Amino acid sequence: MGAHIIDGKKIAELVRAEWKARADKLIQLGTQPGLAVIIVGDNAASGIYVRNKVKACNEIGIYSEVHAFPANAQQNEVLDCIQALNENSHIHGILVQLPLPSHFENNRVITSIAVSKDVDGFHLYNVGALVTGNTIFSPCTPYGVMVMLERNHIPIAGQHAVVVGRSNIVGKPMAFMLLEQGATVTICTSKTRDLLQFTKNADILVVATGKPRMITADMVKPGAVVIDVGINRLNDGKLCGDVDYQSVKDIAGYITPVPGGVGPMTITMLLCNTILAAERAQSGG
Repeated sequence: MGAHIIDGKKIAELVRAEWKARADKLIQLGTQPGLAVIIVGDNAASGIYVRNKVKACNEIGIYSEVHAFPANAQQNEVLDCIQALNENSHIHGILVQLPLPSHFENNRVITSIAVSKDVDGFHLYNVGALVTGNTIFSPCTPYGVMVMLERNHIPIAGQHAVVVGRSNIVGKPMAFMLLEQGATVTICTSKTRDLLQFTKNADILVVATGKPRMITADMVKPGAVVIDVGINRLNDGKLCGDVDYQSVKDIAGYITPVPGGVGPMTITMLLCNTILAAERAQSGG
């Protein structure tokens, strides 16, 4: 039979169309959503991500501006830029493209962003508020995963969800968001002994480890929902996820491909968060 393929690109297009209508309404009311992106250094991958975000903003009606700093820039220069953007009423969202150079303190930079403009959902307030279910902006990648599950009418309450990976960007917030929706959640790490005994019992399996094809068919419960957050470039230049897609798709009930799965949803949820920030500002929230 084979798994149902969760088409992240198609879902992203539908979600963007819905939120574009909200952006258009804001513009009619005199408020154009605005996003500022800060990038430090010349990391090639980061540069591509930033260009993709700017392109997506243009397509949906969000004003965007990029503040680029050389790799040897001082942290205070970036903090001053963030402070100016915090005070700029035309900017509703501020995003700092990671990674930052090693002489930067990531937490200090991220927490200098006003909570009301933290559209990446990385501020300690938003991350901490995931515990109580009261976060203003959810981190974009796990937020995108939740939307994918919702759009495919996949039940979460009462299901056993296993998250492989414990990063602050994906793993931990993903676990809290699934827990909030009533799932029984297990978090596994690279140090988890006998990983198979956990993944094999997952109704919903979310993998975000950065290890190419580490989840194989024998590790997946028949009919499980498999969400592959990983994206890895192999020596031959091809992309693959953290799941061995070719073997697992014959076992799983639902599966996300790489590319074309979770990836398109991440930028989409950034756009949604930016428009939400503008709505909150427009209404005085």
